[in-house]
Amino acid sequence: MKNFFFKILSGFYYLITAVRNFLYDNKVLKSHEFSSPVISVGNITVGGTGKTPHTEYIVNLLKDKFNVTILSRGYKRKTKGYIQANKNSTVAEIGDEPKQMTQKFLGKAFVAVCEDRIKGINKILNKNIDNQLIVLDDAFQHRSVVPLVNILLTDYNRPLYEDHLLPYGQLRESSKNISRAHIIIVTKCPEDLKPIERNIIAKNLNKLPSQAIYFTNFQYTDLKSVFDQNTETPQITENTEILLITGIASPEPLKDYIKKTFSQKITHIKFKDHHNFRKKDIQKITESFKSLSADKIIITTEKDAVRLNELNFEQEIRKKMFFLPVKVNFLSLKETDDQEKFNNQLLKYVTEDTTNYRLHTTVR
Repeated sequence: MKNFFFKILSGFYYLITAVRNFLYDNKVLKSHEFSSPVISVGNITVGGTGKTPHTEYIVNLLKDKFNVTILSRGYKRKTKGYIQANKNSTVAEIGDEPKQMTQKFLGKAFVAVCEDRIKGINKILNKNIDNQLIVLDDAFQHRSVVPLVNILLTDYNRPLYEDHLLPYGQLRESSKNISRAHIIIVTKCPEDLKPIERNIIAKNLNKLPSQAIYFTNFQYTDLKSVFDQNTETPQITENTEILLITGIASPEPLKDYIKKTFSQKITHIKFKDHHNFRKKDIQKITESFKSLSADKIIITTEKDAVRLNELNFEQEIRKKMFFLPVKVNFLSLKETDDQEKFNNQLLKYVTEDTTNYRLHTTVR
């Protein structure tokens, strides 16, 4: 009965999103283009596709050639309106992912938050800085903006063509709207992804011939201190007890990696995605940590680290709390270098005559 009710609601949701997209496609609702290049990185699925690492990859690729500003809505922040992030910005002011990117790109790229993407872009462009480029984080569904490049992410483990519309499934809009993307990236793929499986995925996604498709996964790098208490990588053996703290949509890949790489002895405290840590959470983490043996360590994600860093933990715990950064890894076939291909394609969009490369795709 519950599933039937959700299916009915999904039907209404489909009608609403279909009418909205129809109005944009037929220019009844206005979409805005801008003088500076705008790159949108987003998804159709609610959360968990790896937008932030891919956004960071793009910024790293372009920051030496452009004055890049990352614009996010600042999910779950406690403020409203446009805010230009700085080194003193808190998670409450700008959100956890913008805070993470602010720390990472301080002095190399700008980060701003605004729930109104049009207003946010205009604020950025009004700074009148030469050679500006804007990267929109989580903006595929924002039809009011016409990006120069629309990059759509889909999780290999939860493909769009096997999902359903909210609330029965996790889709924000029909998977048919994948045709608005210029570039499709299938994320969180297995390392041994076969060419035939690539072809099956591309076929099931109903990819247009003009759309490029890439396959990526994440590589974890060296542990880093959450509180900058330690500069050396901690020594972990198979006997080390690990307290794993996560507040992300899909923590299992991280847990599996820790088991394979560090130790099987894991105590996992799992919070919801974008969890707002409180005093009771500090107490829970502290008690769990103290219950472990002398050989112990705390590991968390990079996104959770920016939240935990603002909390008042005991010195003993601060010294033992580390996070695992991730980087995007492109999976290439023997005859191609997909990372180089992606880099060249993106650079071509934003540096050459854009009228030659804008894809005028329409929803089928």
